[in-house]
Amino acid sequence: MLKTLYTAGLFMAATCMFAGKAKAQLKGFSIGPYAEIGTPVGDFKDTHNAGFGGGLNADIKLIAGFGVTGSAGFMYFSGKSYDIFDIEGNRVTVKAESIKALPVRVGLKYKFGFPLLYVKAEGGSATFVGGDSDAYKGTAAIFAPGIGIRVLGLDVEGKYEMWFKDGTSGFFGLKASYHF
Repeated sequence: MLKTLYTAGLFMAATCMFAGKAKAQLKGFSIGPYAEIGTPVGDFKDTHNAGFGGGLNADIKLIAGFGVTGSAGFMYFSGKSYDIFDIEGNRVTVKAESIKALPVRVGLKYKFGFPLLYVKAEGGSATFVGGDSDAYKGTAAIFAPGIGIRVLGLDVEGKYEMWFKDGTSGFFGLKASYHF
């Protein structure tokens, strides 16, 4: 866990330090904070409430409408109380453990002929922090396709994000960021 926190912190610090120099050399480089919300779907919605998070996002424009994107941050989903049946058939109410994770994502972005609209696909890992159960310890793989619009520095994206660890946990997300 400390190794992941250290790596994410180092990534953010290096990106901030070199942002000014890189922007002068790479006209298409931008960096900024983001906030996001996520609405669980499938079995995940039965055990967890809507989540929220934030972090730092960076974009680099390439050629022909393509770009590279990356982000590092924090995401939190609170656990719900739900009913299950024990071995004897009695109804028992249990509360799911809250999820706290550090997602790190990288991906490709493509701007359509209409310059404001883009699609992107990201992959990466979400390292769980502070979990007591084995289900929320370790690291999950991430895949997140999305579509968004960017007007000047404001970037708003809708996405479906999947976390793969002992099954799949998915959520629809809305991510808003401002790039400098």
